[in-house]
Amino acid sequence: MTEKVEASRVPLWQSARIQFRVIHALFLRELLTRFGRHNIGFLWIFVEPMIFTLGVTALWTATQSVHGSDLPIVAFAITGYSTVLLWRNMPSRCILSITYNSAIMYHRQVKVIDIFLARILLEAVGASMSFVILSSFFIFIEWMKPPEDILLVTFGWILIALFGASLAIFLASLAERFEIVERLWHPASYLVFPLSGAAFLVSSLPTAAQNIVLYFPMVHGTEMIREGFFGTKVNTIYDVGYLVASTLVMMSLGLALSRRVTDYVVPE
Repeated sequence: MTEKVEASRVPLWQSARIQFRVIHALFLRELLTRFGRHNIGFLWIFVEPMIFTLGVTALWTATQSVHGSDLPIVAFAITGYSTVLLWRNMPSRCILSITYNSAIMYHRQVKVIDIFLARILLEAVGASMSFVILSSFFIFIEWMKPPEDILLVTFGWILIALFGASLAIFLASLAERFEIVERLWHPASYLVFPLSGAAFLVSSLPTAAQNIVLYFPMVHGTEMIREGFFGTKVNTIYDVGYLVASTLVMMSLGLALSRRVTDYVVPE
């Protein structure tokens, strides 16, 4: 009996290798399913978010939007709206993903969390490539200056990506149990957008408004990126500890719920 139990155990490195291969296969599957092989194919992975960001940038420039500082609107829009695409698209793509992909759950190696991670990775890669390409292009034509602290920008971007991933896993797991979550998320994501820090600096708001928007974790990440880009030109307000703690709590709840989802998912 003991020999059978020991034989059934899989080394950690082998489990990690299997997990990586499963997520990689699901990532390629999502890439082909979503963007296909026609037109520019997989290039849509970053062209799509670029179009959204450029559209908002053009709109802000045309209307001369006020964002609470004397920074160039192009730079402000790119550093703000790119972060919105990063954290908002992850939950939107993950919600009901198990329902639509229940057939592949027949494969013993495929777990609920693998499907979530593949979609999260796809969104993270697309938003990150869009942010880098747009920033590089506008820096090249001198419409915006290079970031003063590239490490702070990178750190802030990673934290927002992790927050978006934790939010996606939590909401997607919850939506598999309660259909109303999918109905509520879409209007909620639009309502949260004006409060996400993309269109303003926290320091430009009244104190009462600052206390409200700082409850939203993504605001802290956006402020970090703005400080990394603009340095002393802006007065930023953020709390890294709050963003990290919020992400860890959300991730813990999401992973726990995803385990519960795995128990009752029935492949079709």
